[in-house]
Amino acid sequence: MTELRFYHLTLRTLEQTLPGLLEKSLERGWKALVLTDGEERAQALSQHLWTYKPDSFLPHGTRQDGHPAHQPVLITSEDDRANNAHVLFLTGGTTTPALADYNLACDLFDGNDPDAVAAARQRWRAAKEAGHSLTYWQQNERGGWEKKA
Repeated sequence: MTELRFYHLTLRTLEQTLPGLLEKSLERGWKALVLTDGEERAQALSQHLWTYKPDSFLPHGTRQDGHPAHQPVLITSEDDRANNAHVLFLTGGTTTPALADYNLACDLFDGNDPDAVAAARQRWRAAKEAGHSLTYWQQNERGGWEKKA
């Protein structure tokens, strides 16, 4: 079964957190798919990745950029694993019935939004019922992560 990590964002936003996780994925030689809750959100995240750090480059693209199969990081609202990704990043409360197609999936949710937390708890229960290996990570005061479950 797929390892599913829940990332409870409390001190940093998705935009502040996602680039580092994507960098680590690419360092491991993994392709990544970032599943968003809409094409507008996909474009906004893509634009952010061009500018989040002036002295580095994170190779990525969207469907609008073309050649989705060749993107090391594909940001999309379409759940079809077009780039044959190893790792899936679920954002904005997105889910997929194809979780088992990935080696690793990361569910990033806003810990300051009670509705997002409640929805993440429901996704946790469903994933546990489906037999996935689950871990829960929460941001700490130093900006790092603590494994809570």
